[in-house]
Amino acid sequence: MRVLVTGSSGKLGSVTVKLLTNCGHTVIGLDISDSETTNLIADVKDKHRMLMITQGFDAIIHTAALHGRHMDLNYPKEEFIDTNIKGTLNLLNACVANGIGKFLFTSTTSIYGKSLDNDKQAVWVDEELPIRPRDIYDITKQTCEELCREFFEKEKIQATVFRVGRFLPEPDHLKLNHRLYRGLDEQDGAEALKLALEHNFEQFEIFNISSGSPFQKEDLFELKQNASSVIRKYYPEAVRLYQDNKWELPEHIDRVYSSDKAMRMLGYHPKFTFEYLLKKQVSH
Repeated sequence: MRVLVTGSSGKLGSVTVKLLTNCGHTVIGLDISDSETTNLIADVKDKHRMLMITQGFDAIIHTAALHGRHMDLNYPKEEFIDTNIKGTLNLLNACVANGIGKFLFTSTTSIYGKSLDNDKQAVWVDEELPIRPRDIYDITKQTCEELCREFFEKEKIQATVFRVGRFLPEPDHLKLNHRLYRGLDEQDGAEALKLALEHNFEQFEIFNISSGSPFQKEDLFELKQNASSVIRKYYPEAVRLYQDNKWELPEHIDRVYSSDKAMRMLGYHPKFTFEYLLKKQVSH
């Protein structure tokens, strides 16, 4: 399959390019920044260039976007609208014009926003949780998701949404903590996109993509009140690791991301989980 990956210089985009290439796909990376995984320097905001560039592709995987860190850098709201919304619309229109049948869009679990607030217990985050955006980033992602729905239903493009979890550069103990309930390794994210590329979607779908979690719904109250006790129950071996490194187990966990739908429909099984990182740390 001939695949265009936007945002190919980013963490998820670059790993996706490498994975798909290794799996035998013909992959072209597109980004505004150069890198070893980027073949084309172009901006998704350029409507006419996107129309020309996308000719001859079977699928587009769209990871390019302005993110939360761009809010920290005080990017104006117009930039988020132009890059995230208009850029996505340019690519979807190009799919229609050039006969591209599949469009995989990376959204964000941040889109759940205010639905993640609960004083009494952790929130179980599956795709049925209402989205309640908090900022311009979330708002643009929500709009893009609805554009994908529109093009699936009206234009018959297999536009599918992937709400990916957290994969930021951070210290080992924070990475461990987040993999327990909300984190994602970009290698697992790329694997989910690969599986979706090979799947035939009969209707519009949205998937949460995270590293999964050992926690169950019956743990939600105690996770909010006394998370360390729940962690000790599931992973007693983690206690010594944290003690030896003078790390602290999280006392409060506010959410648990569920990727059960992706596991069920796509055969998604994350490898780079909390257990993986724990074993890696213990073996050192």
